[in-house]
Amino acid sequence: MRARRLRILGSRGIPNRHGGFEACAQQLAPWLVARGWEVTVYCQEPPHAVASRDTWRGVALEHVPTPYAGSLGSLWFDAWTTRHAARHDDLILTLGFNTAVLFPWYALRRRRHVVNMDGVEWRRGKWSRAVRGWFWINSWVAGYAADHLIADHPAIASLLADRGWQTRTTMVPYGADRVIDAATAPLEAWHLAPRGYGLVIARPEPENSVLEIVRAWSAVPRPWPLVVLGAYEPSHPYHVAVRAAAGPDVRFAGAVYDPAVVQALRHHARLYIHGHTVGGTNPSLVEALGAGSPVLAHDNVFNRWVAGPEARFFADEATCVRALADVLGDEAALDRMRTASYARQADAFTWETVLPAYEAVLLAALDA
Repeated sequence: MRARRLRILGSRGIPNRHGGFEACAQQLAPWLVARGWEVTVYCQEPPHAVASRDTWRGVALEHVPTPYAGSLGSLWFDAWTTRHAARHDDLILTLGFNTAVLFPWYALRRRRHVVNMDGVEWRRGKWSRAVRGWFWINSWVAGYAADHLIADHPAIASLLADRGWQTRTTMVPYGADRVIDAATAPLEAWHLAPRGYGLVIARPEPENSVLEIVRAWSAVPRPWPLVVLGAYEPSHPYHVAVRAAAGPDVRFAGAVYDPAVVQALRHHARLYIHGHTVGGTNPSLVEALGAGSPVLAHDNVFNRWVAGPEARFFADEATCVRALADVLGDEAALDRMRTASYARQADAFTWETVLPAYEAVLLAALDA
């Protein structure tokens, strides 16, 4: 067996300040270190930062400042880290396929490479046709260039199988911590009471149904406010439309990154509303299950599998209005949904099962 050395690319780095891939890397990297691996994680830093190296919980961190901001900076970061990682005879784990045109470089250098194939980025409406084409091409390049593929959802695994990659694909979802108690103090900033508000945590984009959810909540007066987390820019047309549609019962709380605050908001929510229409296993939905949130989700193959049969679902604004009317005032139904959320998370989305599954894939790639 080759030395257990791993480099993780594709996230913005750890500790997590961003999203699902970062949360996955934050859980996986130190867990592997505790099991005898040497792990390096690349961390994207802003242009004014200084390149440096340090460690976090035994994980080696490569801090890489980018000369550009925004998407161009991310592309530069991916290219730089790809070239740097290929210089080392380590196993490589890339989270996402958005710059897979770079992956053949690993094959040329004979580096073993595992890719988490994420979701179906080329179907996301927020992208232009050219960008969607870029993602579609990269998804094919990743499938051919990588040694092994990780799908985070059965529907993604099925898509990869349809492309002929079934024997090189393993389904491993995200995990979440179980939150059975949380402080109520974080709620006081928004004058909220436990089980006294609805909650939406999503990037404000059309594919996440935020506008439909806000309109549905605002359709009739309600005794509970809807709390919407996310950064809403006054110059962005969709953000402006969402705010304009909001009735007096909708509160925009801004972007919140403190994990303890977000956990508390999820745990004490009367109802968690998840409007994502595209993707695989969404980390935010998994975390809501782990926090015991009753879930009302957009009705699609991705959310149906993750949330489970006891969750409630909506297809559009009108069905969201009806679902809210059915469930918000039904305490017994909400209690059953909370119990079901905990059970679904315990059944499929614990780190205790996800992390060993990742290691099994990585070990197989080392031995291949």
